[in-house]
Amino acid sequence: MGLTEQDVVAAVGEISARRLRMIVRRGWVRPQRRAGMAEFSEADVARVRLVYLLTEKLEVREEDVPVILSLLDQVHGLRRALRNLGRAVESQPDEVRARIARTFRDLDRTN
Repeated sequence: MGLTEQDVVAAVGEISARRLRMIVRRGWVRPQRRAGMAEFSEADVARVRLVYLLTEKLEVREEDVPVILSLLDQVHGLRRALRNLGRAVESQPDEVRARIARTFRDLDRTN
């Protein structure tokens, strides 16, 4: 079972339920819905903390928050893709992995 709104408020510590609902309304955090209630994951809590840090502590303008969150989401997506690519390469025979490694080094030198 996920975390409730009250759980998130308690975990973050410095955020009100009203502010949390505003963050959800703006789509900056997208909790699951179960029986009409928001159910937050640990990743959601981390994202709420980040939004709080950006807006309240670092004084980032609210209109800039979606850009920052989008860039972070892209970085996480790229990391996931690279991890999967690494696993795919690892599953190949030794000679294929060696050719990939040579090609990678060659490309790295030319860029």
